[in-house]
Amino acid sequence: MTGEQHPRTPSAIKDAIRAKAKESGFDAVGFAAADENPADRAALARFLKLGRHGDMDWMATTEARRGAPGTLWPAARTVIALGLSYAPGRDPLAALARRDRGTISVYAQGRDYHGVLKTRLKKLARWIADAETCEVKVFVDTAPVMEKPLAARAGIGWQGKHTNLLSREFGSWLFLGEVFTTLALPPDAPEPDHCGSCDRCREACPTDALPEPYRIDPTRCISYLTIEHKGAIQPELMAKMGNRVYGCDDCLAVCPWNKFAPPSREDVFFPRAELAAPRLADLAALDDAGFRNVFSGSPIKRTGRDRFVRNVLIAIGNSGDPALAESARKLQDDPAPVVRDAARWALRRLG
Repeated sequence: MTGEQHPRTPSAIKDAIRAKAKESGFDAVGFAAADENPADRAALARFLKLGRHGDMDWMATTEARRGAPGTLWPAARTVIALGLSYAPGRDPLAALARRDRGTISVYAQGRDYHGVLKTRLKKLARWIADAETCEVKVFVDTAPVMEKPLAARAGIGWQGKHTNLLSREFGSWLFLGEVFTTLALPPDAPEPDHCGSCDRCREACPTDALPEPYRIDPTRCISYLTIEHKGAIQPELMAKMGNRVYGCDDCLAVCPWNKFAPPSREDVFFPRAELAAPRLADLAALDDAGFRNVFSGSPIKRTGRDRFVRNVLIAIGNSGDPALAESARKLQDDPAPVVRDAARWALRRLG
């Protein structure tokens, strides 16, 4: 007599997916309903109304889809939120003291995470589709998904006072991606806010881009200014940017929760030697071909040579090093207006 086979419970399915995700290299896994969250939609609307998206026009044009996961795929019932740690093995702020060098955000010192994450998401999604006979779709941050609120709802972490996701286990350092599925699975409990009275992230911001807890003004944020902003930068803000040439880790790096985060085991995210603390003079000398060659396979490449060299010249202006004036002088007649303006500002700063 053969035994009757019973379908697995939703809890058992979640356990199997969680185990497979960890086996696939993901560090954090959580489950959330694919329903709209009115609070998330309201927060996005307020953000856009205040104009805090700056040059990021895509945030406004995708508002309707971004505010509700179901609009991306109405058949979705569950969002599986996944995190991959890129925690650094050394002090990410150490290069700030080396004024003749550029500081690049930790996430951009290794390989572009988009491809790494998407490959793993697709592999996991295929396994889920086969194992549970369901439909799946994968998303990384190039899609209009509110990743941080979704990850918080899925229990991976909480949004800290700097608005980034925080994890008790991995601190500030998680790349995020999602698998949407037609499986109806019970959501995980959201992670409570553990920021308490700590305000270190806001105090550390060089440009006062965190005017109040849990609210950011990206138009003042160095990450936005060096990566997304297309034109000239206000002199008041340039003077506060130091030698940060791509992104800024200050608010992330000072978070006390990072002391629990083990360094990432992913060698693709280890810093490339030439990006750990590159010489400003070398970066300023890059033409378009040189820029594309140096930053091949890096997320920095999408910013383009002109904006990147603009950032480098701002760092040169803030260096206080007269030896770097020649690098700026060579670019004061550059074909790109943003480069010309930054070169002339740097020369004025250097006297």
